[in-house]
Amino acid sequence: MYTIYGIKNCNTMKKAFTLLDELGISYTFHDYKKSGIDAETLKQWIDALGLDAVINRKGTTWRALSESEQAAASTLEGAIELMTHKTSVIKRPILSGDNGVLICGLIEGEYRKLA
Repeated sequence: MYTIYGIKNCNTMKKAFTLLDELGISYTFHDYKKSGIDAETLKQWIDALGLDAVINRKGTTWRALSESEQAAASTLEGAIELMTHKTSVIKRPILSGDNGVLICGLIEGEYRKLA
């Protein structure tokens, strides 16, 4: 079983939902805005993918942060603190599977391998 993490109204998320449905891949959706995200999950993702893969430094949420908030996100603890409170700064989608699959971003080729 797969869980896809993100924000419902994000255009990239909508494309990911469409692709998963097209491929017949079952998933549940975890909406950061409604359900938040815990620090342990974020740490697991960062350990597996790296901080630069998980934190979105190109989005509007990041650009709206103060210099001190951005600087604090350069440490693991600071980045996790930021992402738990401002979930829009997490790259999306993140697809996680019981089988150990962990994909950050909409990488169509990787999704297709799961079908």
